[in-house]
Amino acid sequence: MSMELLAPAGSRQALTAAVQSGADAVYLGGPQFGARYSAENFTIEEMKTWVDYCHLYGVDVHVTVNTLVKEKEIESLKEYLKQLNEIGVDALPNFPKDATDRNRTSPFAFTGNKFEFRMLGSADSISCTNVMMNTIVAQVLSEFADELEKADDFKSALKKLLVKTIKEHKRVIFNGNGYSDEWIDEAINRGLPNLVSTVDALPHYTDEKYVSMFEKFKVYSKTEIESRKEILLENYSKVINIEALTMLDMAKKLIAPAALEYTKIMCDSVVSKENAGIDSSLEKSLANKLSGLTASLYEAIDTLDSKRIASKDHEDSAESLARYYRDEVFADMQNLRAIADELEMNVPEKYWPIPTYTDLLFTV
Repeated sequence: MSMELLAPAGSRQALTAAVQSGADAVYLGGPQFGARYSAENFTIEEMKTWVDYCHLYGVDVHVTVNTLVKEKEIESLKEYLKQLNEIGVDALPNFPKDATDRNRTSPFAFTGNKFEFRMLGSADSISCTNVMMNTIVAQVLSEFADELEKADDFKSALKKLLVKTIKEHKRVIFNGNGYSDEWIDEAINRGLPNLVSTVDALPHYTDEKYVSMFEKFKVYSKTEIESRKEILLENYSKVINIEALTMLDMAKKLIAPAALEYTKIMCDSVVSKENAGIDSSLEKSLANKLSGLTASLYEAIDTLDSKRIASKDHEDSAESLARYYRDEVFADMQNLRAIADELEMNVPEKYWPIPTYTDLLFTV
C-alpha cells in the first residue's frame, strides 16, 4: 500500500509551498460548509485557478466539507458540491472539527499551527522560552534540510523522513490531563524525563547537546550559557531565602501571637465554666488542640530558621546552594505552612491577623 502525503493549505502561500515541496495532495476550505475558521478560505473562482495549478504538478485537491448542515441548507449544499465537481476537485475528505479541550493543561499548547503560552506571572517573561523554542525549531529544520538536500528522490525522502520523525518522537504527544498523576506514570513508561523543579531543570542548561546547538546558531556561547545557569540558580536561592524570612516574620509576629491569644481566651472560658459548675469539655479540647498546634508552630519556626542559617555551608556552589534550598529550606517552609493553615481553621476570623482567601477574593 502506498502512502500519500496530504498537506493543509490554509493560505495561498501555504498551498504553493506544499505543491513545490512535493505533496501528493492538498486540502483547503471553500466559502461554505467548512470548519477551517482560522484559514484563508478560497472562493469558487479562486479554487478553479488553484485546482488547475495543482493538477499541472500532478497534485490532487481535497476540499473540506465538515460542518453540520441544517435541513434548509440541503439545496445550497447540493449546489455547492456540484460547483466543486465542475471545477475538478478530486475529493471531499471528512475532517471532523476537533471539539476536545486537550491542550488546556499544557504549559505551551500546540494548537494546530502555533504554540499558545499560558499566562505568566507579572515578574516572568516569555522571552527565554521563545529563544529556546526558536533555536530548537532552527536545529530541527537544519537537520531536515541536511537530509533532504542530498536526496536523489525528494518526495520519497520526504515521506521517509516524516515517518521516521513521527516514530522517534510520538512518545511526547499526550492529549490527556497534563496535571494528573496518569501523565507522570505514562511519561515514565515512555522513558521521558520528569524534571519536577527548577533546580532539577537548570543544571541541564549546560548539557553538551544544548551548548552545541546554541553555539551552532550563534545564539549563546558556552560561557554565556554557563553564566545564565549560575545567575538563575543564584536567583532561585535568593528568592527562596526572602520567602523563608518573610514566612518566619509572619509566623513569629502575627500567627503565633494570634494563636496564643485565642488559646488564652479558651483557657479563661474553661476556668469560668468550671467555677460556675458548667461542663467545659469543649473548651478544654479546643485549648489543648490550639496549644499543641502552637507548640508545633514554634518548633517548625526554629527548624526553618536553623536550616536557613545552615545554608551558608553550601555557598561554595550555586547548584549545591539551590539544591539545599529546594530539598531542605523549601520542604520546611511547606511544613510550617501546613501548621499555620490548620491554626487558621481553628482561630476565629476576629483574632486572625492576616486576610483570608475569602477576604482577598470578595472584599478587597
